[in-house]
Order: sequence, then structure tokens, then C-alpha cells
Amino acid sequence: MPPLVFLLATAVFAQGTSEFLLAGLLNDIAADLDTTVPAAGMLTSAFAVGMIVGAPSMAVASRRLPPRLALTAFLAAFIAMHVIGAATTSYVVLFVSRIVAAFANAGFLAVTLATVAALVTPDRISRAVAMILAGTTLALVLGVPAGTLVGTLLDWRAALWAIVLLSVPALIAVAIAAPDRRTRRADTSLTAECAALQNRSLIRVLVLCALINGATFCSFTYLAPVVTDRADLHPASIPLVLALFGAGALCGVWSAGRYGDRYASRITAIGGPALLGGWCCFALLAQFPTVVLLLAFVQGGLSFALGSILVSQVMRTAVDAPTMSGSFATASLNIGAAAGPALGGWAYGSTLGSVGPLAVSAALVSVALILPRS
Repeated sequence: MPPLVFLLATAVFAQGTSEFLLAGLLNDIAADLDTTVPAAGMLTSAFAVGMIVGAPSMAVASRRLPPRLALTAFLAAFIAMHVIGAATTSYVVLFVSRIVAAFANAGFLAVTLATVAALVTPDRISRAVAMILAGTTLALVLGVPAGTLVGTLLDWRAALWAIVLLSVPALIAVAIAAPDRRTRRADTSLTAECAALQNRSLIRVLVLCALINGATFCSFTYLAPVVTDRADLHPASIPLVLALFGAGALCGVWSAGRYGDRYASRITAIGGPALLGGWCCFALLAQFPTVVLLLAFVQGGLSFALGSILVSQVMRTAVDAPTMSGSFATASLNIGAAAGPALGGWAYGSTLGSVGPLAVSAALVSVALILPRS
């Protein structure tokens, strides 16, 4: 695997940490900026929306630029927005900085996926994509808890400064090591790329990405109340369950990278029904602590393995859209990441209570399994 892939994964780790970091620091932000907790919560929503809109728009804006220039510019803008956010005393300025940072993040990830797809041979795309997505997975498992701890011990601004410190070495590495020339495939016209993106098989895979990722984050967001309310475990068990989910996710991404290039069809054919069965069992048996511990690991693994395989399929299917395919994959993942928790919140507030998000995850995977193939 080219060393650049590891460098890009490091930058994706920092950006993924930033995406979810402020969710654990809402009370401190609200008190410091003299606003409400719900208003502070909108900072995370703004970032998600910025990722969805920013992925295709930034891909269009940067498609004629050499990868080194585009990646460096996006990462520099991302860092600058965190400096501004950490220094400001205005909620409005912080809100705007989060949106701009999300656009930069989305552009960076879209160009990254297109770049790694061009760097490796077709039989290694799954492995390269898995390495990039491992950065996002590690952000959830390690980055967000560590950043939240820094913000709790110091203040929320220190957490943003930590993102800056983590991103600067990645910026230097990208500025030195990223390709400084576009590939020949990148000369494809935007009209031709848009036409290629209308492929029905590709659209199906993009919808699957959104559904599977939506199911993942729907339940992941509400695992804490499942642990305490349904399984009746002590609140101290919450980090353990989240860690098990994260460990499973890492195993899933590794498995997708290791076997996805050879056995993609087999993994999706078996993994999809297994994921559905897992969410159903989770919802029905969440009152049993052993089941919660086991399925947290299993569902994390299946969810991220399938998600990684699907992103690889996007890159393979959209071979005639080399600069735009990564942006559409990024947007679809973030549509799921934004819609899943919203649907989970609605279900949690219903009569289903804490098992509601688990049931919604099962429903989303069910829809994915019955989508027509043509």
C-alpha cells in the first residue's frame, strides 16, 4: 500500500474526530457562548449538512486541480476554521466556521477517495478504501472520546486546538507527498462524469451506502440508553459497550480491506441478512446484558464491513467519473449519518423507547435488502 494512503488516513482521522467532537461538549459551549444547549447541538447538525452539500460541490470546484493542491487547500481551510472556532466568542462565527470546516472536510475526503482509487490497481481498491475509512472508525473509537476528555478537563476550545495540532503534521505530509499531477482519467469532462453517475447500478449502491450507514448511526447514537434503560447495566458500562462496537468496527473495516477485493459479492450476500438478523435480535433481546455486549461487537463489525465494501463498489462502478465518484460516496454516507440519528430520536421518543432505534436500524437494512438490482 502506498505510504500516502496512511498519511491521508491520518488526516481523515482528525477530520472525523472533529465531526462528532462537539456533541459531548454542548453544555460547556452553551454556557461559554451564552446560548442554549439545543442551539449548541445545531453545530453538529450544521457540520453534517455541510458534509452532504460540500462533497459534490467541492469536488466540482477542485476537479481540475492537481491532487496535491486540492488536498492541501482543503486541509489548510479545515485547520483555519478550527483556529477561528477556538478563538471566537461568537456563536454565529463558530456556527459558520463549522459549516466551512465541513465543506473543507467533504472536499478533502472526496479528493482522497478519488486519489487512492487512482494510486492502486483495481484489485486493491477495497484495501485502500478500507484504510481511509479506518481513519473515520478510529475517530469514533479513539478520537472523539479523547477529544471529549480534553474538552472536559480543560475546555471545549482546547478540544478544537487539539484537532489543529493533529492536523498540521498531516498538512505538511500531504503538501510534500500527494501527487502533483492529475491522472489522465481526471480530464474527463464534467458532463461525461455526470452521465456516468446516472448509472442505475451506481445509484443503487449509493442508496445502499446511505441506508446501511443510517442504520449504523441510528443505533450507535442511542446505545447508551439501551445499556442503562433496557439492559439495566450500570452507566459505567457504557464506555465498554461503545468500545466493543468500535472494536467490531475496526475488525469489520480490516476484514473488508483484506477480503473485499476478492469476495465482495459473497460478503454483501451473507453480511446483509446477517446484519438484519443482528439488529432484530438486538431489539428483541436487549434486556439481556450478555446479548448487548456480544451484539455491540458483532453489529459494529458487520456494519462497517458492509459500508466499506459498498464504498469500494462505488469507486469501481463509477470508473468513468474519477473526480466525482468519491464525492457522491461521501455524500451518501453522510446522508445516512445525519438521517439515522434523527430517525432514532423519533423512535426513542415513541412507545418503543430505547429499543426504538434498534428497530429502525433493522427496518433500514430491510429496505436495503429488498432494493431492486436493476
